[in-house]
Amino acid sequence: MTTTTPVMAPAPPQEERALTRAERRAAAARTKLSSPAASAIAIVIAVLWTVPTLGLLITSFRPELDIRRSGWWTALSNPVFTLDNYNQVLYGGNTNFATLFVNSLVITLPAVVIPISLALLAAYAFAWIRFRGRNILFVAVFALQVVPIQVTLIPLLSLYVDFGLNGSFWTIWLSHSIFALPLAVFLLHNFMKEIPASLVEAARMDGAGHVKIFFQVLLPLLTPAIAAFGVFQFLWVWNDLLVALTFAGGAPDVAPLTVRLAEMVGTRGADWYLLAAGAFVAIILPLAVFLGLQRFFVRGLLAGSVKG
Repeated sequence: MTTTTPVMAPAPPQEERALTRAERRAAAARTKLSSPAASAIAIVIAVLWTVPTLGLLITSFRPELDIRRSGWWTALSNPVFTLDNYNQVLYGGNTNFATLFVNSLVITLPAVVIPISLALLAAYAFAWIRFRGRNILFVAVFALQVVPIQVTLIPLLSLYVDFGLNGSFWTIWLSHSIFALPLAVFLLHNFMKEIPASLVEAARMDGAGHVKIFFQVLLPLLTPAIAAFGVFQFLWVWNDLLVALTFAGGAPDVAPLTVRLAEMVGTRGADWYLLAAGAFVAIILPLAVFLGLQRFFVRGLLAGSVKG
């Protein structure tokens, strides 16, 4: 009688075992997040988060007397709406939000394009060009993020007055670009460093210089990072009050929406019912930008450029 020795199956590689454990944890996390209890909690949070905004929206369409007499929830049982608030906010002599909306747009677009353009060039130099003192200079740029904006306002204002730039769009463009550059350089540098060096080396072997490598190899791969920082910077500049109030508060021709909205809160006590309409005029564009570019924003924050 012969006995056969059982053949032992080879043990799975360590990478496969780790991958299996990771897949099990991911499946468990998906199960917990997709459970009825988690869905119910998410719905409750979304409703509670949306109710104040809904109330503000309804208030912006209510007549003045109704706003003064009762809360916004009474409009659900007695719906009476009007566009007079928006007409007065956009084209009224004291508010004129239509002109201020254009001012905010003129301020925001260059304040987004300028720091991104400069940060892309600086990030490429820090990531792929070897020069003496590169690491020290990069740490110095990164350390500028800890400098409070409030500390720099008075020195910058003094410089602008000395150069005759005060009361113009240039003061706000330059200030927002200065404040955004350290973070932009840091983020874009980190994304560039995730790109495999083999791509850059292959381009160099084909005779490409720095300009061709930057525009044809790296720039297409940096779209998520550029979009993420662009959305972040757009929302920051559009909603900014401190910088605009410091450098354009005394110049009505260059004042953005936020300055006039703050004036309505502080000085227009008799017309406080216009605040709801003014607030929605101010948030409509950043809300559209965020919703339209949300997927790029999330990709830029959570994903790298290339998985190598």
